[in-house]
Amino acid sequence: MGYDYDLVVIGSGPAGEKGAAQAAYFGKRVCIIERSAELGGACANTGTLPSKTLRETALYLSGLRQREIYGVEYMRSVQGVSVAEFMRHKEFVTQRERERIKRNLEKHKVEVVHGAAGFVDPHTVGVALLGGGTRTVTGDVVLIATGSSPHRPKEVPFEDPRVDDSDEILSLDSMPETLVVLGGGVIGSEYASVFAALGCKVTLVEGRDRLLGFLDFELSDRLTDAFRKLGIDVVLSDQAVKIEHPEGDALHLRTTLKSGRVIISDRLLSAAGRGSNIAGLNLAAAGVETAERGKIKVSESFQTTSPRIYAAGDVIGFPALASTSMEQGRVAMCHAFDFKYKTRVAATFPYGLYTIPEVSSVGQTEEELKKAGVDYEVGRASYVDNARAQIVNDPHGMVKLLFDATTRKLYGIHVLGERSTEFVHVGQAVMALGGTLDYFIDNVFNYPTLSELFKYAAYDGLGRLARRTST
Repeated sequence: MGYDYDLVVIGSGPAGEKGAAQAAYFGKRVCIIERSAELGGACANTGTLPSKTLRETALYLSGLRQREIYGVEYMRSVQGVSVAEFMRHKEFVTQRERERIKRNLEKHKVEVVHGAAGFVDPHTVGVALLGGGTRTVTGDVVLIATGSSPHRPKEVPFEDPRVDDSDEILSLDSMPETLVVLGGGVIGSEYASVFAALGCKVTLVEGRDRLLGFLDFELSDRLTDAFRKLGIDVVLSDQAVKIEHPEGDALHLRTTLKSGRVIISDRLLSAAGRGSNIAGLNLAAAGVETAERGKIKVSESFQTTSPRIYAAGDVIGFPALASTSMEQGRVAMCHAFDFKYKTRVAATFPYGLYTIPEVSSVGQTEEELKKAGVDYEVGRASYVDNARAQIVNDPHGMVKLLFDATTRKLYGIHVLGERSTEFVHVGQAVMALGGTLDYFIDNVFNYPTLSELFKYAAYDGLGRLARRTST
C-alpha cells in the first residue's frame, strides 16, 4: 500500500524534532503534526528552556553571585522590576529556539502541519487543523512524541487565580512576595530557588523525608542546606490538606498542612509531576496501550504495542529529560527503518538540575552501591578549595567520585555547584570510555577551572584507599 509519508510524527518537541530529522536525513518522506501554533513543545515554550532562562535572569537581577565580591556588599534591587521585564530574556530565548527548530525541519524537507492529531487506524491520522478544517495523513511509521503536561491533583484548587501549575507560573501578572511550592521534585525545587533568589519568601513542602530522592543522599542533603541558606523554608515529611482564602481576604491563600501548620502566601505553585499528553489521540484505534498517567508502553526499541507505531520522550515516562528524549527519537527511527546507525540510548546519562545551586550527576549513587554490596570508595573535593569557584563566588559546592576499591573504575560522578551541568561531562566521558580514577590523576587540567576539582577528588579517593591498607 502506498502512504502519503514514510513517517508521520505527532509532536515537535525534542523527541519529535530529532526523530523526524533522523528519518529525513536518510531520505525518508516525513510529516510532523504540531497541535500548537509554535514549534518546540513544552521544552521550548513552557518547560526546559523557559525555566532555565528564568534561573539566569534571577541570578543576574538579584546579583546573588556578585554579593561580597571585591569586599563590597552588593545587591541589585529587584523591587520595581516588572514581570514583563523579568520574562523578557525568556521570550527572546524561546523565540530563537522556535526559529532554530523551524530551520532544522525545513533543511530536512519535513512538512509541518499545525493541528490536533487523532488516530483513525495504525497508519492513518486525522488532523483538526489549527486554522479550521480537517486533513487526513497516512504513514508507514508513526512516531508519537506528544510530551507531557503538569499533573493537577484534584485536591488543589487550580480554578483559583492565585494557584498555578508549572506552566501557568510563567504567565504571572505580578511578582509575589510570598510563595508556597508543593512538591520538592525537579520542577518544584528549580522554581523555589529561582523565586527565593529574587527575594520572595518561599516555603517548599515535600511529602517525603528528602528533596529529590533520586539524587545521591549527600548531594540531596547539601542542596537542602543550600536552599535554607538562600532563605527557603524547606518542610519535609508533610503535605497540604487544605488550600483556601483566609476569611474576607481574596489576596492571600491559607495552606493547611497535615501536621497542622498553617502558611499564608500570595501565591501557590503545585509541582506534582507531569502526565503524558494522550488526550484526543484515540490510541485505542491504533492498538497502542498505556500505563499510569497515560504513559505509553514501549519496548527497548521504543516500539509500542502496535508494530509500526513508536513513541519517545515524556509521553513514555522516565527519565523524561530533553536530552534523553532527543536520543530516544533518533534511536526509535533507526529501529523503525532499520538504519545501521544508532541502535540504543546510552545506558548512562547525566541528570542536570537547574536549581540554585546547580546539581548534576551521572552513574550510580552511594545508596545503590551499598545495596548492591559493591566494595567502593569515595573521593571528594570542595569548591571552597578551588580558585575558579572563588572567582565565580560559589564556595559551597562539591564534587563526589564513587569508584571501585580494587580496580578504581568509576561508578558515579556527583556534582553540586555553579556550572556543574557543564563540567560533569568530563567525568561522564571518562566513565563511558571505561576509565578509572587514574585518568584524573595522570592528566593536566587548565588552571583555574572547576574541572580541576576532579583531580583533587581523585587524590582524596586515593588517600582513602591508602588509609585502608595502613590500618
